[in-house]
Amino acid sequence: MKTAESEARKALNRLRRAIEKAEKELRSLEGSLRHAEEADFPAESYKAAETSLRAVINFADEEGERLREKILYAGGLEPGRVRKTQCN
Repeated sequence: MKTAESEARKALNRLRRAIEKAEKELRSLEGSLRHAEEADFPAESYKAAETSLRAVINFADEEGERLREKILYAGGLEPGRVRKTQCN
């Protein structure tokens, strides 16, 4: 059985990957058009689009952290006291 938290984490991960792919495609498009259009290239528009994509990634990161804290709290743990350990 899938939990709402599990589905939310998966959805956040899919969103993040989609936005990262959109950033990559935007850079590719920018590179092609910048070369083709030279002086007519709308650099400010592309900068604004990149800024918007970063805002969505930041939102997804914040939601991921909020969800993580909520899951820890529901499990009886204090979110600020749990550390991620590195496995070797």
